[in-house]
Amino acid sequence: MRTVFMGSPEFAVPSLLALQAQTQVLAVVCQPDKPAGRGLDMTPPAVKVAAQKLSLPVLQPLFLRPHKSDFVATLQALEPDLVVVTAYGKILPPEVLRIPKLGCWNVHASLLPRYRGAAPIQWALIRGETVTGVTLMQMDEGMDTGAMLLKCELPIGSDDTAGTLHDKLSELGADVLRDGLRRVFAGKPPVPVPQDHSQATMAPKLDKEHGRVDFTRGPAAVVAQLRGVDPWPGGFTTLEGKSSKDGAVEEIAMKLFGARVSSGRGTPGEVLGVDRDGLHVACGAGAVVISDLQLPGRKRMPASALVIGFPLPRGTLLGGGRVNPLLV
Repeated sequence: MRTVFMGSPEFAVPSLLALQAQTQVLAVVCQPDKPAGRGLDMTPPAVKVAAQKLSLPVLQPLFLRPHKSDFVATLQALEPDLVVVTAYGKILPPEVLRIPKLGCWNVHASLLPRYRGAAPIQWALIRGETVTGVTLMQMDEGMDTGAMLLKCELPIGSDDTAGTLHDKLSELGADVLRDGLRRVFAGKPPVPVPQDHSQATMAPKLDKEHGRVDFTRGPAAVVAQLRGVDPWPGGFTTLEGKSSKDGAVEEIAMKLFGARVSSGRGTPGEVLGVDRDGLHVACGAGAVVISDLQLPGRKRMPASALVIGFPLPRGTLLGGGRVNPLLV
């Protein structure tokens, strides 16, 4: 089988390796190199690095539509039987979808129709799901709206973060893709099952403000949020610092790690105390304990150690008791 792979981040690498092991990969398509790090050096996507190690041709078009680039003509010339997409980063135009004989498959990190969009792993955690999974989907022109070919569930562990779940689902996605390909080779391809669009939920891309902890929510919701934004964009709260010369109060951002449901009550965001388990903070109808903290320009450390040099006395209000509207 002649195939083309489209993907960009580390999540997609296992799927590329699975496809390369079972088919003739004609080309790998990924996003252009981007500046990264303090030096803003041009950095290739993880899929490009993996493809080069496999000596596979790499394409990095800025645009996909035929009136903006020659990508469609290039893909047509390759004559692929199947295009496999995993976290590529752009919606494919109809001109691309129509090229491969078997269409375009997408490896999506949720149990569709739930969590369509760019950040399904993070939102499944933020919303407190206990089960997630991978869906192999026949792509159409919508955002993760195509018919489902295969599904595989994965329980979410009580200690899972977006980082650990990312790695698990990345490997599971490769397994589901292998299964789909085996069925095609056996002459019994997966039967497309239309999604129930009435059950769809969305998983939009996150930005840094999604990490701002909303202590007005219940303890379980606060813990879920912090797990869902770990490692990116990272959970944080703010507290008042020193007053500047013009009288304005400086706001300090403090990163939070390792939250668990605790006991106690108080004003949302109120520090209830610090012990060897961490910093205890009141939430809506309860409290959480946060094991590790990090101040700007400092290393992450246990809360019990940080407060030795940076006191957070009982009654300190974190986050100003503000609601985070991005989580509603």
